[in-house]
Amino acid sequence: MGFLIRWLCAFVLLAVTFNPTEFNYVQWARDYGRMNMSIAVLLGLLLFIGYVIYLRATLRSIGGLGMLLVLSVVSASLWVLYDLGVLRLDNSSFNVWLGLFALSFVLGIGLSWSIFRRAVSGQADVDDVED
Repeated sequence: MGFLIRWLCAFVLLAVTFNPTEFNYVQWARDYGRMNMSIAVLLGLLLFIGYVIYLRATLRSIGGLGMLLVLSVVSASLWVLYDLGVLRLDNSSFNVWLGLFALSFVLGIGLSWSIFRRAVSGQADVDDVED
């Protein structure tokens, strides 16, 4: 259940920032950001903080190579679904949602990896050691 919540939060963060509908931060800032500059800056900073939290935790947990490996597994899975005829890629809107799903999955794995590793191995991660 914990992974599901972390993945869902990552998906919401990415989808609020950009999605193929008109209801996203990028579209709103482009259309109304000049009239509401203070709100646009505040919302942009809040989104930036969310990305810093997720990216920092993911990079510390699985690193850049781990992010690439998880994204590769997700991409290969999508390729298999395409080859089997389950997935069609002719809808650009659907492709954007698929990309958001893939990126949020990487961030969800990154945020949950230390917890999973501790549960499987019994060893805790220690990033900073004080003398």
